[in-house]
Amino acid sequence: MSAYLKNPVVWQESWDRQQQAFMPDREERFAAMLDAVAAVTEGDAPRLLDLAGGTGSISLRLLARFPRARVTVLDQDPVLMAIAGSSLRDRGSVIDADLSDSGWRAKLPAEPFDAVLTATALHWLPADRISALYAEIREVLRPGGVFANADHMEDEDLPELSEKLRDHRAAERDARYAAGAATSWPQWWDRAAADEQLAPKAAQRALVYPANRHHQEWNPPVTWHVEMLRQAGFREAGVLWRGGPDAAVAGIR
Repeated sequence: MSAYLKNPVVWQESWDRQQQAFMPDREERFAAMLDAVAAVTEGDAPRLLDLAGGTGSISLRLLARFPRARVTVLDQDPVLMAIAGSSLRDRGSVIDADLSDSGWRAKLPAEPFDAVLTATALHWLPADRISALYAEIREVLRPGGVFANADHMEDEDLPELSEKLRDHRAAERDARYAAGAATSWPQWWDRAAADEQLAPKAAQRALVYPANRHHQEWNPPVTWHVEMLRQAGFREAGVLWRGGPDAAVAGIR
């Protein structure tokens, strides 16, 4: 970081509130993943890779639980990485890497991780890339280490209920936005772009994610993710957490 943000805590809290409005059970999924890290870690200094970690929300929660943890946040969004770097400072590192490129692992420290965690991020990647990424993630874990991915993963045995739950959440979210109780995704980015320090990062972000770049979300059911983890070589794979149409899958190397 060439310069830290003046108010990283304010931006971190703002981001968390915006995300919490979008995912009311965000903290529950984080807690489930951190419990998994605690369960597989010997000692009080787990090594975490916060994959597509954005502002470092997961890393900060791990550090609150394990102050001696060693965390690495990997992302490619200049705005979010600026917030992460300013929030973590000397408590962790932030790495700029594109997960659509299999070379992302070359930027990591050599020592393997106890855990790799990611949340609501990998659905922007196509199916073949996610399946390949799972195998790559396994390779940066130590034997016995855990990987967890929390995202939109419906239960294929409950298609009608999953749709209704998704619609219910959307209606509640829209009501919060209309009442001014929460900042929407576009509003948050508009405020970041208007900030003196974040404006240059927002301009860089526009180059990383051009407006005409087409994104197609890939949201297969949870069973697909579990099967891909098994095919990637994880010796255990299954559902760690479920919250309506969302879930967290986990794999043990």
